[in-house]
Amino acid sequence: MFAIFKTGGKQYKVSKGDVLEIEKIDASGKVEFDNVMMVDDKIGNPVLKGAKVVAEILEQTKAPKILVFKKIRRKNSKKMNGHKQPLTKIKVVDIVA
Repeated sequence: MFAIFKTGGKQYKVSKGDVLEIEKIDASGKVEFDNVMMVDDKIGNPVLKGAKVVAEILEQTKAPKILVFKKIRRKNSKKMNGHKQPLTKIKVVDIVA
């Protein structure tokens, strides 16, 4: 059994027991995602009513650092920044159709 749900502007295909990293959620313990778009062969329009994905939050982490370098030609202007995206690691416990 698999489900497709949406969080943080992205869609994820998961099944029971999957571990994935999503954009940061301010919560702890268990969390429920009710924005489920598809479960097996049932397709929502746009979401399925009553369907949800139950997950357990494992840890709050950060992604590897991304360097952002900006340069303007012939102006002797350059700027370098770094960015680490905050992430939440979750484990899917149950899919309710």
